[in-house]
Amino acid sequence: MSTITTKNADDSKHQCAACGDSDDGGGSLRACTACNLVKYCNRSCQVAHWPAHKNACKKRVAELFDEKLLKLPPPHHEDCPICYLRLPIDLDQIMYQSCCGKMLCRGCVHEHSVAASDTEKKKCVFCRTEAPSSDEENIERMKKRVEANDAWAMVNLGEFYLLGMKGLRQDHAKTLELLHKSAKLGNHFAHFNLSICYQTGGIGENDTRKATYHGQLAAMAGNVRARNSLGCDEGNAGNMDRAFKHLMISANVGCDKSMKEVQEGFRRGFVTKDDYAKTIRAHGNSIDEMKSDDRDRSAAFCASKGS
Repeated sequence: MSTITTKNADDSKHQCAACGDSDDGGGSLRACTACNLVKYCNRSCQVAHWPAHKNACKKRVAELFDEKLLKLPPPHHEDCPICYLRLPIDLDQIMYQSCCGKMLCRGCVHEHSVAASDTEKKKCVFCRTEAPSSDEENIERMKKRVEANDAWAMVNLGEFYLLGMKGLRQDHAKTLELLHKSAKLGNHFAHFNLSICYQTGGIGENDTRKATYHGQLAAMAGNVRARNSLGCDEGNAGNMDRAFKHLMISANVGCDKSMKEVQEGFRRGFVTKDDYAKTIRAHGNSIDEMKSDDRDRSAAFCASKGS
């Protein structure tokens, strides 16, 4: 049996995978940008070698994507620009301002509505712009934000077209257009909505591959619901190790539903004692980061109004 010596391995790094020519360590060879496993001296060599390299390349690309998908993402949570506390993961507890494009927690908005004078109540808590006096004005503001490449404006305007709200006629094609544009800007909620659209086929084609693709991108961008869904899907497929990796990631950032699943996973032996303890601590810390008296009062007020 032949073995590859360290010298052989080092030499292969400086040889074209197709023709075998060496650059003598000069750095003239270019790596395959997809997998970074092999190098070529030119485009012709790369094309000629593709049939032999294709399977290994695709396998490595899938491995790299999987590593990224299941890696615990670094904290990048957005804060409310008024109270400087982390925004809730539940979008029902957040309000988008079409005047300035800011996402505010409902706690700050509610507190402003209670404490401000009558002349100030209808102004934006952040930029102090008067609230729109009509649906038409609100839509015009939203369209201007879309023109300024505001990804959240695209999501909100897309929702209005989806449901035929604010005086807009129902237009599913426009909804998909806006969601795709927002997703290209990295908006996690746009990716999540697209995953649902392609999964159900409700406003477009039914495409499982696209649904999975956008669901994965949503999860990697920080969408907790998408991450939870991936965990549930893996669990239903019997892939318990992958399932609980997803669920622990979403539980870490404050998802109560995922935390309950992790608790059940620990009880059934799918989650280790150490991982369970770490997840409990991270989940509790996340809940604390999103909690405030103003938000509690806002939630109580909405509950009393049945909204």
